[in-house]
Amino acid sequence: MRTLLGRWQTWAGFGVAAVLLFAVAPAVLSDFRLSLLAKFLCFAIVAVGIGLAWGRGGMLVLGQGVFFGLGGYMMGMHLKIADAHLRGDAVPDFMQIAGVRELPGYWAPFVSPAFTLAAIVLLPTGIAAALGLGVFKRRVKGAYFAILSQALAAALAILLVGQTSLGGSNGLNRFRTFFGFALNDPVNRRMLYFIAAAVLLVVVAVVRQLMASRYGELLVAVRDGEERVRFLGYDPANIKVVAYSVAALFASIAGALFAPIVGFIAPSQVGILPSIAFLIGVAIGGRTTLLGPVLGAIGVAWAQTVFSERFPSEWTYAQGLLFIVVVGFMPAGIAGLGAVFARRRLRRPKPPAEPQPVSEPDTEPDSQKVGAAT
Repeated sequence: MRTLLGRWQTWAGFGVAAVLLFAVAPAVLSDFRLSLLAKFLCFAIVAVGIGLAWGRGGMLVLGQGVFFGLGGYMMGMHLKIADAHLRGDAVPDFMQIAGVRELPGYWAPFVSPAFTLAAIVLLPTGIAAALGLGVFKRRVKGAYFAILSQALAAALAILLVGQTSLGGSNGLNRFRTFFGFALNDPVNRRMLYFIAAAVLLVVVAVVRQLMASRYGELLVAVRDGEERVRFLGYDPANIKVVAYSVAALFASIAGALFAPIVGFIAPSQVGILPSIAFLIGVAIGGRTTLLGPVLGAIGVAWAQTVFSERFPSEWTYAQGLLFIVVVGFMPAGIAGLGAVFARRRLRRPKPPAEPQPVSEPDTEPDSQKVGAAT
């Protein structure tokens, strides 16, 4: 009965989210605000993967900007090639300015849309799996894993800045089409928003299924007692690699959507600061819950957009202070406050039961009872 009730509650939650994303938001928000929300949804997709790896698996992933940037750059390369072919050119515009007349070898495969989509899915996932096996098999965890992932993000950002064939510090920008659809058309901009919303719902559904499965139980067990899981005959490294690879896949898909929605992808979206920003949203929303990372990522991104316009220098300090307060005093995040209140309600003492009337003791001798019966 409880399983059936929980299933209906899940479907009801997805139904409400679908109505809000596909009906209410497009009807209420302007085209500009809807594009902003689409960008926030990309951040939420990354946050769902972080919630799985960090919240359920205990892996402090500080390098999700790497996979976000990989997906964004691969999509950007295809879009720039498509725009160049529409103009009748062989290479993108920034390469023409630099005097390049032929596509570099690693650009050529991204002419194909099918190859681009496959690379967005397979390449970051494969890199994460290889890196995870190399790290987790050696039992690297905790702060050492966090530092390693952060160093990887910094190294990739520095590498991209020095690559003139990828736009250098400016990155790839000024995309005009998205698989044949003009990006300056408001209808197509809304189409991108709907794609991002649909992907977010699918990602949340996949993570919920993983959490409810036996694998989800093993992932939590690895987080809470890795040596006990190893004693039971499971390899914690393999369990961690799956979660880490899934998080990388989600980040890559989010980056691939971010590039056409925002109109550019640059090293500034790949380095340490974006990775920390993703983590802050997850921590504030609630890393151990399903919807906490989504709400936290959207809320923090919205607050950054609103308050940074008025207080550009103070917002960074406010964001850091908020992160410290949440980590220090609310480790379960804002979404965890509901669980705290529910536990307190269960712990409330029940009112004492009303005393039952006590019957008078029977003092009549047994001999008199027998005589009365005869």
